[in-house]
Amino acid sequence: MSLRHTLGVAAGAALFLLAAPAAFAAPPPADPPETVTVDPTGRIASDGTVTLSGTYRCAVGTGPVFVSSTVAQNSATVRHGIGGTRAVCDGLEHAWQNSGKPYPRALVPGAANVEATLMELHAQGVLPLFRFHGTARQNVTLIED
Repeated sequence: MSLRHTLGVAAGAALFLLAAPAAFAAPPPADPPETVTVDPTGRIASDGTVTLSGTYRCAVGTGPVFVSSTVAQNSATVRHGIGGTRAVCDGLEHAWQNSGKPYPRALVPGAANVEATLMELHAQGVLPLFRFHGTARQNVTLIED
């Protein structure tokens, strides 16, 4: 083996060892996860208005993003839409609160199931399409306000 070959191998090994920390470094942190949560308690006002709340987190979207919510009580097939809130997608956690008034006496204090969805309106040609960022289902207790 020649001296030139030995020096070449040694130089290559030295470059590898110098570059190794960068090659094995942790990847850059990923965007925070996109999530939505539902608080365990909802409220029913005397006029029948239902208020639901929770938190959400989303990355920057290209279109408007909303937190929508529905509630079901004593029915597996009937869900009542309870408002929608415009979301701020900046990677931070934010609170949401939606209020709505289903038809009279549709909901009463007690156990219920809430579904919250974090969705973006995304233009696809002339039609707006939904892009879902997160969804959560939570059994809650509706209490009188």
